[in-house]
Amino acid sequence: MRLELRKAKISGLQWGSPTRVEDHVLYVDKAALLEALADDRITKWDADLARPGESVRIIPVKDVIEPRVKLEGGESYYASVIGPNETVGNGVTLALDGAAVVTVGPIMAFQEGFIDMTGPAAKFSPFAGLYNVVLLAAPVENLEKHQYEEAMRVAGLKAAEWIAEQCKGAAVDETEVYEKGTVAEELAKYPDLPPVVHLCMCITQGLLHDTYVYGVDLKHCLPTLLHPNEVLDGAMVSGNCVSACDKTTTWHHVHDPVISQLYKAHGKTINFLGMIPTQESVVLAGKERASSFNARLAKELGAKGVIITEEGYGNPDTDLCMNVDKCEALGMRTVVIADEASGTDGASQGLADATPNLTAFVSCGNVNEMIEVPAMDKVIGYIESIAHVSGGAAESLRPDGSMYVELQSIIASTVETGYNRSGSLWV
Repeated sequence: MRLELRKAKISGLQWGSPTRVEDHVLYVDKAALLEALADDRITKWDADLARPGESVRIIPVKDVIEPRVKLEGGESYYASVIGPNETVGNGVTLALDGAAVVTVGPIMAFQEGFIDMTGPAAKFSPFAGLYNVVLLAAPVENLEKHQYEEAMRVAGLKAAEWIAEQCKGAAVDETEVYEKGTVAEELAKYPDLPPVVHLCMCITQGLLHDTYVYGVDLKHCLPTLLHPNEVLDGAMVSGNCVSACDKTTTWHHVHDPVISQLYKAHGKTINFLGMIPTQESVVLAGKERASSFNARLAKELGAKGVIITEEGYGNPDTDLCMNVDKCEALGMRTVVIADEASGTDGASQGLADATPNLTAFVSCGNVNEMIEVPAMDKVIGYIESIAHVSGGAAESLRPDGSMYVELQSIIASTVETGYNRSGSLWV
């Protein structure tokens, strides 16, 4: 597969018609954008803008998506969700680098969070450094939460592709090429390099805890293999409502730093075979089944090393330990990237489960660490949501608009692919 990712750098954001990129400023036609999002489940769409350094708080956040569109090698982006049922990872993709679409709405209450565009919380989230088009939706009366989530998820993806579609003529500032053959081809090409896979654990724990691979909810799938180009080109979409700090957004999937770092080492120090996206089950039988398939698939591919990333904490820590144990039992060395829930004083056990085989651990931070954030001049969304967010409480919001919360209430503050400033893989 050969993927050419063309990046148009965005360093400004304004409303304007037509939607375009001009001198690195993204202009968005607000009326045309909202018209493109028509949905019978939503009575009213609205949109706002948030730029780096502004005194703006966005709450509660559902997902973050980078504006992207296929230029060659595909009809649409985010295949099988808003695009056709086709594989991705080949051809040419345009990305508006530095811009994002952020969806906002009280869908799952305690498993949402916030983004501050400035102040102490901003340093914990990559999204504070992006030029964000924020979508808000008022649902029809008595709309079920899963229907509200779907409407917001699809709208975010549509908006991101629609914006990029209007900007197909934007000047390209940087081009990245990702090219790698099949597993068999790469094993033949680099017989002396240790083969490595990325085992990507995804939230799949019941209603609204969903991760989609080619439009299919991963909780209904056995583990599979993806070429890394497929992940970088929109094959995986977030539909999850996990604690905000752990949320692997759709933006994170196409910017997966584990894939990027392994790609850089491919053919030099390792042989990068690909990614295995896998579920985190709510029942013991599901955990046993998935972990067994994960280890067997990695072994069948010829892996000698497995990089395991988690999503969430608590219950998924058992899946994490099972994956480590079963890979190690088959002779594959493992490295885990995850966060910790060590209590506000940092003195508690970091993971809810343990195994002596877990000997290589990269910590993305303690989700329970407390942080004080000042009031912002502007709030986009629903500030009262902090009362229900994990890491927040009714008393978190003070009369002056400041908040005292746990780190886990900040979107992606300890995200377990390592793309955060509490971890080690922010690139």
